[in-house]
Amino acid sequence: MDQARQEAVTWRNRALLLFDRVAMPVAVCDVYGAVLLANPAMAAECGTTPGRLRGRDVLDLFSPREATQVERIAQALRLRHRSRYQVSVRWRAPGGAERYGELTADPVSDTAEDTPALLVMLRVDGERAPSPAPPAGQARVTPVEARILALLASGATTARAARETGLTTDGVTYHLRRLSSRWHATNRTELVARAYALGVLTPGVWPPEAPAAE
Repeated sequence: MDQARQEAVTWRNRALLLFDRVAMPVAVCDVYGAVLLANPAMAAECGTTPGRLRGRDVLDLFSPREATQVERIAQALRLRHRSRYQVSVRWRAPGGAERYGELTADPVSDTAEDTPALLVMLRVDGERAPSPAPPAGQARVTPVEARILALLASGATTARAARETGLTTDGVTYHLRRLSSRWHATNRTELVARAYALGVLTPGVWPPEAPAAE
């Protein structure tokens, strides 16, 4: 038994070594999309380190180009289907360029009865130059949008933002999608950064808040 355990550890270490050296960006996520393990190539696409990706939602890092793709995949996973799933995504590279490509997710588990993890691989198809700053008019937000952005900057979840604003979670998501489209933001981190850059949120203030309306 000890020998079998030792062999399992040896093969696990070899697999992790190979995982780290693969040039393609790869991550292992739970069935909800939270990153459990990422290789250096995946972390480099996000401008961080593998350890800092742990626990992040892969769909916050890479924005689906078609929301219906994600909904179909989520439904299939709930039904324990084990096909290969592909999602067209875009994201902001560390240098500021917008990249686009495809995430491929393969459900993996020891047995068919186990809740699967997802082996996620990223194929980079190309990139576009950094988007220009939004015109001044696009910096205007409604009081509700400003409140949602302030809550987001403080680390609030969608559910908490919904409670604080009296909206549904779908309502909060709707406002965030509109802002992301208006400001060409690929994820929530960039959305908050743009809110500060455009003066929608007040720098140097905690908890985050929007300037008082004149």
